[in-house]
Amino acid sequence: MLFWIIAAALVAVIALLFALALLRGRGEDEMAPAASYDVQVYRDQLRDLERDVERGVTSREEADRAKLEISRRMLEADRKAQAGSDLGRAPKGATIAVVLGVVVIFGGAFALYDYVGQDGYEDQPIGVRLADADKLYDSRPSQAEAEKMAKARATAPQSNPDPQFLALMKKLREAVAKKPNDPKGLELLARNEATLGNFDAAWKAQQRLVATKGDSATAQDYAELGDMMAVAAGGMITPEAEKVFATALTMDPKNGLSLYYVGLMMLQNGRADRAFRFWDSALRNSENSDPWVPMMRQNIEELAWLAGEKDYTPPRPRGAPGPSQADVAAAADMSPEARQDMIRSMVERLNDRLAQEGGSADDWARLISSLRMIGEVDRADAIYGEAKGKFGSRPEDMAKIDAAHQAPAGQALKDMGGASAGQSAPQAAPALPGPSAQQMKDAQSMTPEERQQMIQGMVDGLFDRLTTDGGTPQEWARVISSLATLGENARAKEAWGEAQKALADNPDALAQVEAAAKSAGVAE
Repeated sequence: MLFWIIAAALVAVIALLFALALLRGRGEDEMAPAASYDVQVYRDQLRDLERDVERGVTSREEADRAKLEISRRMLEADRKAQAGSDLGRAPKGATIAVVLGVVVIFGGAFALYDYVGQDGYEDQPIGVRLADADKLYDSRPSQAEAEKMAKARATAPQSNPDPQFLALMKKLREAVAKKPNDPKGLELLARNEATLGNFDAAWKAQQRLVATKGDSATAQDYAELGDMMAVAAGGMITPEAEKVFATALTMDPKNGLSLYYVGLMMLQNGRADRAFRFWDSALRNSENSDPWVPMMRQNIEELAWLAGEKDYTPPRPRGAPGPSQADVAAAADMSPEARQDMIRSMVERLNDRLAQEGGSADDWARLISSLRMIGEVDRADAIYGEAKGKFGSRPEDMAKIDAAHQAPAGQALKDMGGASAGQSAPQAAPALPGPSAQQMKDAQSMTPEERQQMIQGMVDGLFDRLTTDGGTPQEWARVISSLATLGENARAKEAWGEAQKALADNPDALAQVEAAAKSAGVAE
């Protein structure tokens, strides 16, 4: 409050000085008093002249001539006095403009400070803020202390679970107590304790599960342990939970759940700049359905601004929706021309979305490679130039875009036209083997596991044929990309090695396969 009183007093003093300057003016103090004094002198001279005539010192004729000259000078002095009085005050319009200017300047200053300032705060240079962030980080409570504080803050009443579920939980706890090293029992116990809201018991069961699994514990096992610890601590990332997430990220640097929580920890301790890097990576490595994605997407642009990132475009999470079952069913009954039109429409939708909303480097790379594959090389080149301007300062993103730009170029899907009678139309590139219409129909009734097995079988068949009999560069590129998509990087690398042997005498064909291998991350 003291700050606002002092600020208001200073503004009042400055405004008063402005007002005095406007009211007083400069001619009223300088020009008008001097001219008025001259008028008075000339009047005194006229009276003295009349007395001289009466005493006979001056003749009437001389007195009249002198009186005429004095009167002329007196009129001139009076004119100057009037002019000085008129110049002393500023015009009314100027006065109003100055008053409005003062109000806008000082009112704007108060409004700006009220928006971005904080009275009572000392200066906050970057060094002090970083030191404060380090203090926050070092003074975090332990897991036990954080859980105790979280329970003290809890105000919502516990829900009343189903009695039958509670009875089952009692049996589950007894079973785990009898077999404390049973991974399946520990997994069920951790999950169901979390469902009941007993997160302290849940993370302890998950911790025992991780210890029981030993070297076979995955990064996701550790990430879920850290998740339960964070929830039990009321959302605070304690030093114990941080170590768990660090272990998960050591095992899998792209684990989205761990990246999210480490970023949240940085945010809790005043390091929004570091939080941005973790959340940006988490968005790039998370699925659309992951529960932490909406919260990150809501705040990532503000974090980017705090981190000094200009023109930041949030990446789209992985797992962008593909064709629906209805699309697959429709495609199965389409003619080749209709299917090609459908592919074109999907490419155009991606192009329109990137033009209107922007997107990640993966989206731009997919558009470039898709345009090249359908034969629109010129458009792909133009979009590649646009992508270079957008992602040129990010080597990792540019590597994806460069690889897409080097992808094999296919034949245009529609007749190019313009061939003369003596010219043969350009021959279409050989079609790559894919699922038949019957296979596509059968896939609709499969479970996700069965569908995955079908895809795996097709890829394995193509891999075996290529390594035994060889094939086209497009087939080699396809099997490498498919294996990498399925997570079989070792076999994708093996396929790239076999392709190098098979196509050693054909540099152009090998270059097409190399582009796919680089895009899959199995070639340098």
